[in-house]
Amino acid sequence: MNLGRFVRLSKKRGNRFISSHFSSIQIIVSYYILMTVVSTGLFYLPFFREPDVHVSFIDMLFMAVSTISVTGLSTFDINSVFNERGVILLELLFQVGGLGIMMISTFFFIISKRKISLKQRQLIMTDMNQPRLSGIVRMIRITFGIIIWFQVIFGLLFSIYFYVNDYFDNWGDALFNGFYQAISAVTNSGFDVTGDSIIPFAGDYPFLLSIMFLIFIGGIGFPVLMEIREWLGYRRQKHKLPFRFSLFTKIALLAFVLLFVVGTLLIFFLEKDHLFLGMNPVSQWMNSMFYSITTRNAGLQIHNLQDFQVTTLIVFSLLMFIGCSPSSVGGGVRTTTIAIIGLYLFSFLKSEEKINIFGRQIDDDDVRKSIVVFMLSLGMCFFSVLFLTAIEDHSLISIIVEVASAFGTTGLSFGITGDLTVVGKLTIAALMFIGRIGMLYTLLLFVPKETRDLGYEYPSEKIIIG
Repeated sequence: MNLGRFVRLSKKRGNRFISSHFSSIQIIVSYYILMTVVSTGLFYLPFFREPDVHVSFIDMLFMAVSTISVTGLSTFDINSVFNERGVILLELLFQVGGLGIMMISTFFFIISKRKISLKQRQLIMTDMNQPRLSGIVRMIRITFGIIIWFQVIFGLLFSIYFYVNDYFDNWGDALFNGFYQAISAVTNSGFDVTGDSIIPFAGDYPFLLSIMFLIFIGGIGFPVLMEIREWLGYRRQKHKLPFRFSLFTKIALLAFVLLFVVGTLLIFFLEKDHLFLGMNPVSQWMNSMFYSITTRNAGLQIHNLQDFQVTTLIVFSLLMFIGCSPSSVGGGVRTTTIAIIGLYLFSFLKSEEKINIFGRQIDDDDVRKSIVVFMLSLGMCFFSVLFLTAIEDHSLISIIVEVASAFGTTGLSFGITGDLTVVGKLTIAALMFIGRIGMLYTLLLFVPKETRDLGYEYPSEKIIIG
């Protein structure tokens, strides 16, 4: 047997062994763990770092988890540790963490015209949290193109805008920072590589509106982007039959709009006589809208968090806990989870057995999953706050913000990340990783590939509730 055939047979047998012993979720999670290890090793290379800078292994591991989960929390000053090549490496890892390992690898399969096997399609479906295999490759091709297109176009626009408005003295710095801001906003990474986040742009409304739009693109969900693109093409063709959006897209857009509006109103009325006092109404509303959307996943800030009232910070924490849509670059419990729970409560109050919305009925299994994900996520964050409060010497509100930011993969912080103990850093790192892969997949990670159905049911019995 020649060497090439031996390698192919070994690879095939290895793939069969992995497929038969591990679920798709376990394989995907192992890919993210492997990518975290690889990122940690890359960060240690002198090629990407400033000379004579020492960073501990725990801090580098924390940075790798934060990068792959596109959270934005860091235990050290990034611009004093990484050089420009290191920042470009971060931008590349943002793509892996934000778009997903399987989307990136599948795109290269597509452009190289290699065949995508059924097992690979199953892994793609798992990584992108999709309910079915049909159309999965097409969705990757479309959404990958949309995401990269927005990064390139807005990277160029920001570069020109920065140079023309004298934010940077030369084209090199303008291009470097313009593309970083575009990539950071679309992938919702929120890393601060300058030390000031985007505070220098606090009064620049065109730039803030552009950033808000890019955050929306990254956080609304890949299936939603694909359907919006198809709807735009459908309108140009002037078909007689109306275009129908999926129930997921309708609920995701509805939840996004409601959370954006409610968040904006809460922040405005809480801070209009406090931090926003002295601003004109346009600035007050612009700041409120910006924080309503950036707290849901991007983590970019135009003020110091310590300047906000505690009540506002609690609202921030709730928004970070909710996060973005499923199948997006964001984390948290996801908007559709909150939407389904809200619809379930509304149906219960109306004494309706089923949840009906937009002419469709929500499956009972989705309702159960939403309740389980919400309760376990809330419980995990609650006990994380208790644990960190016991072992860390920081204020309660700063720990609440840190925990919500980590689980929501947002990146907003009081600046306590670097001062945490080793155990505290590992706790936050675990929250970031769980927030990236999702609570549901974290639970299913420990479920065997084959589950046994007992084939019978126990008799039901009523108990007293409330």
